[in-house]
Amino acid sequence: MRISVVLPAKNEAEGLAGTLPALRARWPQAEVVVVDDGSTDATAAVATEHGARVLSSPYSMGNGAAIKRGAREATGDVIVFMDADGQHDPAHIELLLSKLDEGYDMVVGARDDSGQANLHRGLANRLYNRLASWMTGHAILDLTSGFRAVRADKFREFLHLLPNGFSYPTTSTMAFFRSAYPVAYVPIPVAKRVGNNSHIRPIKDGIRFLLIIFKIATLYSPLKLFAPAAGAFFLLGMGYYGYTFLVQHRLTNMSVLLFSAAVIVFLIGLISEQITSLTFLSVRSGAQTTKGD
Repeated sequence: MRISVVLPAKNEAEGLAGTLPALRARWPQAEVVVVDDGSTDATAAVATEHGARVLSSPYSMGNGAAIKRGAREATGDVIVFMDADGQHDPAHIELLLSKLDEGYDMVVGARDDSGQANLHRGLANRLYNRLASWMTGHAILDLTSGFRAVRADKFREFLHLLPNGFSYPTTSTMAFFRSAYPVAYVPIPVAKRVGNNSHIRPIKDGIRFLLIIFKIATLYSPLKLFAPAAGAFFLLGMGYYGYTFLVQHRLTNMSVLLFSAAVIVFLIGLISEQITSLTFLSVRSGAQTTKGD
């Protein structure tokens, strides 16, 4: 089984200086691909110095874009994604691969609370994990972990669904669950990052991560989001109608509006469910055609 290790990197020269030698010492036969996402420091030079294959972008396109480029260029049967900032220990790759050998298509390294960058990130990730677990019916221990091993052919099926930003772990995990590709989690310790501060911006990315919550729902099973919303509108309409009937003895325009909103939201959910099913059906059909060719 050929292994490719893909590390997206933006201004991570200091982190790579420690990560790459340890990676080479532990996995000398693995293909190492460093995707330089428009760095302004010596990221590319450090990666080249340590024997990595470097893919450089003329400007920053985002962490997800680097992941997609690395996945397209990697030649291994299994791709291991890990951060370039020194948080992930190459020795833990063995844990992911051992679990992958049990028949899984994706194995994710799950961080504990000590592995979160700060309290706010930790609380946000707990929220994402709970929502995703409810949506899929499977226990999701770390939805946003960037340390994972995947079967390359399965992962490439979903490249067009992955965003260019930081939410590729979320989208890829949900896509695997939606397509009935087995996913497993293994606990791993995480070290503090080396070098530059995190590229995540608390306010802007916090709002974006809230939008990811809705994206999770619409990507996996839209009705699980739209049906409760429709039910809430309906119950609100019934409650308001009961109040106005007792007080004014009539059906008001507001009650009709709330009932109409319930029907519209539910129908949007049905349409979204069909679109989601067609999207994944198209992905699977395209993948089977590619294999046949």
